[in-house]
Amino acid sequence: MKAVVQDRYGEADVLRLDDVDVPAPGPGEVLVKVAAAGVDRGVWHLMAGRPYLVRTVTGLRTPRTRVRGREVAGTVEATGPDVTGLRPGDEVYGIAEGTFAEYAVGKAAKLAPRPAGLTPEQAAAMPISGASALQAVRDAGGVAAGQKVLVIGRPGASARSPCRSRRRTAPRSPACAGRRRPTS
Repeated sequence: MKAVVQDRYGEADVLRLDDVDVPAPGPGEVLVKVAAAGVDRGVWHLMAGRPYLVRTVTGLRTPRTRVRGREVAGTVEATGPDVTGLRPGDEVYGIAEGTFAEYAVGKAAKLAPRPAGLTPEQAAAMPISGASALQAVRDAGGVAAGQKVLVIGRPGASARSPCRSRRRTAPRSPACAGRRRPTS
């Protein structure tokens, strides 16, 4: 199968298209034929190997995992032993490893049926990036059902809530109304 791979740490120029073996699902895992893959901020950290502490987990000199990508939408191609609730042909989305490829393997518990109203491209952006945005708006921002809010994306948004990431001199965000201003 074709996949976007990397053999060393660095910026986007370390990525290249190559032929790799189709992964096999193990116990509790699902093989997904990838229709769309999302790109979250964590993909860059893994590709670049920065901060350097990341390399203690991903490989000191070279990445242990060659194929990047974690967010996926696609069709279940095969299931490993002990998988219930998903079967070949099901449209799914969620988190898997190596999603910048034609096929990716993910834990069945991290995949869910794709909602009928979402395209694969929309669904692939939801598992990490979408959940981070939802958490920031709903939990940190205090936005409730029926309220309207404008969300402007920014890199690294998953690391901070919008209420804590502003400088003291920044104008007050409506999403943070009623919350205390940060002291630092």
